[in-house]
Amino acid sequence: MLRFMTTAAAPARRDTYVDFLRALSLIVVVVWHWAFTILDWRADGPHATSPLGFTRGLWLATWLFQVMPLFFFIGGFVHMRSWERAQVRGVSMGAFVWRRMRQLLIPAGIVLLVWIALGGLIGSYFNLTGVGRAVKLVVSPLWFLAVYLMLIALLPVGLWLHRKAGLLALVWLAGAAMVVDVARFGKGMEDIGWLNMVLVWGLAHQAGFFYQNVVDSPRRNDWALLWAGLFGLVGLVGSGLYPGSMVGVPGERFSNMAPPTFVIVALLMFQIGFAELMRPRMQILLERPRWKRVNELINEFSLPLYLVHTTGMALFLFLTWLWLRYDMDKPADVDLGWWLTRPLAIIGPLICTIPVLLLFRRIQRRGAASAAAAKGTADALPPAVPAQRGQAAAGESAVGGAGRDAGQAAADADASEEIGSPRRP
Repeated sequence: MLRFMTTAAAPARRDTYVDFLRALSLIVVVVWHWAFTILDWRADGPHATSPLGFTRGLWLATWLFQVMPLFFFIGGFVHMRSWERAQVRGVSMGAFVWRRMRQLLIPAGIVLLVWIALGGLIGSYFNLTGVGRAVKLVVSPLWFLAVYLMLIALLPVGLWLHRKAGLLALVWLAGAAMVVDVARFGKGMEDIGWLNMVLVWGLAHQAGFFYQNVVDSPRRNDWALLWAGLFGLVGLVGSGLYPGSMVGVPGERFSNMAPPTFVIVALLMFQIGFAELMRPRMQILLERPRWKRVNELINEFSLPLYLVHTTGMALFLFLTWLWLRYDMDKPADVDLGWWLTRPLAIIGPLICTIPVLLLFRRIQRRGAASAAAAKGTADALPPAVPAQRGQAAAGESAVGGAGRDAGQAAADADASEEIGSPRRP
C-alpha cells in the first residue's frame, strides 16, 4: 500500500486499455440513451424518462453502466501523463490547459450553436411550442463536457494538491463531499449540493493521478477497491437515504448525479476495482489484430459519436413520425414488446447518426487542416535577425532543426491523445 504514496512515472508505452476504457465509457452512454430514453410528449414539449421508473431492479444495472466516474478517473491519468510530456518540451501550464480545452470547446460549440440556431428557425417558421425543450434534450449530454472542461481548467490546482498532499487529497475531497451531503439533506441547504460538482468529480479526476500506482499494486488491492465500493453502495443505498439508481429517475426524491452525491464516491471505487480486475484479460484481447482495430475505431469516433448521437436520435424520431405516422403523444407501454424492440431503438438512431457523424468529422478535419496550414505559413516566415548575425542564425537553425522536429512530433502525439481527435491514426 505504500506504493500509493508516490506518483509513478508515466509508462514507456501507450496503455491501450486506457484508450479502450475511455472510448467504451462514451459508447455505453450513447447506447443507454438510445435504448432507454422514453419521451413523454406534453403541451410544453418532450419530457425524457426511462424504464428505470417502471422496471423493478433495473437500477442495479446503473452501478456498472453509469460510467462517468470511471471516465473522469481515466481522464485524470491522461491529463497528468500529457502534462509530464509537455513539461519536457517546455510548454507552459497555461498553454497546455488552453490547448486541451480548445480541443473540446470547438466541436461541442459547433453542436450547441447549430442546434440553438436550428431550434430558433424551426420554432419561428412553424410557430411550434416546445421547440426549446426539444433542443434542451438534444444538447443535454453536453453537461459531461462542461464538467470535463472544468476539471481541465482546475488541473493546476489538482496537480498542486497531488504534490503537496498525495493520498490525503483524496481523503479531503471525499470528506468534503460527505459534509456537503450532510448540510444538504440534514440541514435543508439544497443549493450547497452543487459544490459536489467540483468535489466529487474533482475526486474522480484526482484519483486518476494514482492510476499507475493502482495498476502496479497487487491484485488483492483491486479486489479491496471493488469490495469497498460495493459495500459502500449497498450501505448507502440500503439505508434509504439515497436512491438506488446512479442516474436520474423521474419520481425519485433527488438524483445521485445532479448534483452528485457521496454515493458516486463509492461507485467510483467499485468501478476502478472492477476495471482493474478485467485488465489482464482485456490486455491480452487488445493485442489481437481484430480487437486492436476495434479499439482504434472506437477511439477515432467515440467522442464525435457522443456529441451527435442525440442529433441522430432526433432525426430517427422525426422520420418515424413522418413515415410511419407514429403517435408521439401516446405514452410508452414498457411491456415485453417494448423490450423486444430495443435493438431497433439502437439500430435506427445509429443509421441516422452515421451521416451526421461523417459530416461532423469532415468539418473537424477541415478545421484541423486549416489550422495546420495557417501554422505552417507562420512557421515558414523567417525571423527578423540582424545582418551580422545571419550566418550564426542559419547555423543554429541547421543544428536545432532535428530537435524542433522531434518536439513537434511529440506535440502532435500529445494532441492525438485527446479522444476523438481528427489527428488520431
